[in-house]
Amino acid sequence: MTNLQSLIEKIRTCTACSLSATRTNAVPGEGPATPNVMFIGEGPGFHEDQQGRPFVGPSGKLLQELLDSINLPRADVYICNIIKCRPPNNRDPSPIEIKACKNHLDEQILLINPQIIVTLGRFSMSYFFPGEIISRIHGIPHNWKNKTVVPMFHPAAALHQNKFRIQLQEDFLKLGYLLSSQKGDPSNQESSTPQQLNLF
Repeated sequence: MTNLQSLIEKIRTCTACSLSATRTNAVPGEGPATPNVMFIGEGPGFHEDQQGRPFVGPSGKLLQELLDSINLPRADVYICNIIKCRPPNNRDPSPIEIKACKNHLDEQILLINPQIIVTLGRFSMSYFFPGEIISRIHGIPHNWKNKTVVPMFHPAAALHQNKFRIQLQEDFLKLGYLLSSQKGDPSNQESSTPQQLNLF
C-alpha cells in the first residue's frame, strides 16, 4: 500500500481519462493525513483547476462559513472530490470519468481512514449509496463499512437556491452535534445500503 503523498503525486500525473488533456492542475485533495472527518465533493471548478486545491472558489467560501458555524477548522478535515480534474465548463462528471478516478478515491479513503465521511452532492453520495436520492437521505448519518457517512447537498446548489442553503446549514448543525456526541469508534455494523443511526 502506498502512502498518501505518493498517491497525491500519482493523481497529479494521472492520464486515465480525457480530462487530463484539458486540466490546468489535477486536484488530489488536502488536509491532515489522519483526520476524523473527510469531505468528498464532486469535481474541481475553475478556481480549483487553477490552484490545484479543492473548494477554493465560491463553493469553498460557503464551505468555510459552514465549517465556522460548527467551530470545525478546515485545517482539521480532509477535503477532496470524486473526480480529480475539472470537467470542461463545469459540467457533471461522466460515468467514465468517475470510474477512472474510483481507484484514487478508494485508496484515499483507505489511507486516510476517517471516522466520519461527509458527501457533498449527489455524485459523491452515489459512490456510497447508489440508487439513493439525496433529497431523501441528506443530513442523516448512515453506517457504511464501519464508518459514519453523512450525505449533504453540494455548496454550489446552496449558492443558487436558498432552500438548499437552509438545508445545508441545518445539516451542518447536525454534523456538529454528531461530532460532539460521538464517543469511540462508529458502529461496527457494515451496510451496503443506507441505515439511519438513532441520533436525531
